[in-house]
Amino acid sequence: MSMAVPSSLRALAPPALLPSHHYYPLRKNLSTCPSSPRAVRGLARRRGVALAASAALPSDAEWLERLPEKKKPLYTHSLPGIEAWLRSIGFAQSREDRAVWVAETPLWHARLSLDVTDLHIRYLKSGPGNLEKDMERRFSYALSREDIENAILGGP
Repeated sequence: MSMAVPSSLRALAPPALLPSHHYYPLRKNLSTCPSSPRAVRGLARRRGVALAASAALPSDAEWLERLPEKKKPLYTHSLPGIEAWLRSIGFAQSREDRAVWVAETPLWHARLSLDVTDLHIRYLKSGPGNLEKDMERRFSYALSREDIENAILGGP
């Protein structure tokens, strides 16, 4: 005998009591989540439908339009919005580690990490400039996007 969970109790129920579609974002393997881009592309391939990645996912321009105002703390931004913002200021995402971003300017090279508690940037002495050693900075996600951007682009 299967009992439906009343909608008023869904917020209080542990995930094990809810149908699986209520907690897909909690799964580790996103390819099994029907709303994940990878699953959408896989389903389209199995059904013989050609699906362009750009049609399934919002573009950087769309994510940038959705960003909260620049004075808001970075923790109010979505991850896709933060990623679009980083690309817009000259960073490229690492293929080996999706949380790592790199930038090369004529004045400095840097490696940025989106850590759990803060944003970490390391300016590399191997790049241009007069750094005697790598220089590291950490920024809380409570800082505004504008402040973080100014600090990062200001260089070492």
